[in-house]
Amino acid sequence: MAELTTLESLLEMGFGRNRAEKAVANTGNQGIEQAMDWLMEHENDPDIDEPYVPPVLGGEADSQTSAEQPTAGDTGDTGEVIAEGDDMDGDNPEGSKQPMTEEEKREQVKRLEELMRMKQAERRERERAEEVEREKQRRRQGQELQQIRQKIQDDEMKKLADQRRKEKMEDKLARQRVKDKIARDREERAQKFGGGAPSSTATSSQPTPPSPSSPSGQGPPPTKREYDESRIQVRLLDGSTINTVFKAQEPLAAVRVYVQMNSSTPEGQDFTLLSPYPRHVYTEMDMEKPLKELGLVPSAVLVVTKK
Repeated sequence: MAELTTLESLLEMGFGRNRAEKAVANTGNQGIEQAMDWLMEHENDPDIDEPYVPPVLGGEADSQTSAEQPTAGDTGDTGEVIAEGDDMDGDNPEGSKQPMTEEEKREQVKRLEELMRMKQAERRERERAEEVEREKQRRRQGQELQQIRQKIQDDEMKKLADQRRKEKMEDKLARQRVKDKIARDREERAQKFGGGAPSSTATSSQPTPPSPSSPSGQGPPPTKREYDESRIQVRLLDGSTINTVFKAQEPLAAVRVYVQMNSSTPEGQDFTLLSPYPRHVYTEMDMEKPLKELGLVPSAVLVVTKK
């Protein structure tokens, strides 16, 4: 009667017969707890409510056994069946054949329902713990992604700083080449005028001719001339760059307007400009200042950032 007791218990708890039969069969009739665990794990199976089909092997023996057991249960009150039970089960067949009273059934169902609630609570707790672990994993991945983005941004800033230093070095080398050329020209003119003198008197008077060339002899001042234009390179939010030339006296606001008209920045999105090296974020007051006053002449690199 162990199998019937498990099956009846599941039916009393409200489980469908197909589900109860599958639970008893798939757990090998090891008890109500194993059957309940199986039902909780397979409650979402698409075929859970389909009729239970016994395995092909041993099917005849199972059907014969199941046919005999209901017969014994149905006719347990007759004297003949009890006599047969005496031959098979021993001296007290009625102890194992006697059905449960309604009160005992209710008590057993109550215990099983309490067990079911405990199982469900354990399952919810396990699912909650798994959800917490998934959330921790998601946060760790988010932090790693943020670190990667920060590293990429830092690398971009370093690249801009290196480019700025390279441009300054190129400007310095260009000025040095101009100085060297002026010095060579001055030396060539001195040699030319000095070698063509007919007499020592003329030779002694030759140092004066270089005086007209003295303005050109002062090579460094022309290199420090006042620039009236500025070449601006702007790095946009998507990593692309645009280049253009502005007048030295134009305000920084002109650069901002140019960026708005020539970039893919969404209309209405506010942004600001900064100089990466040395780092300086330009404010609204800086927008009215000329590029020359802000030190952005003869060239500069600016970066667009969100406000």
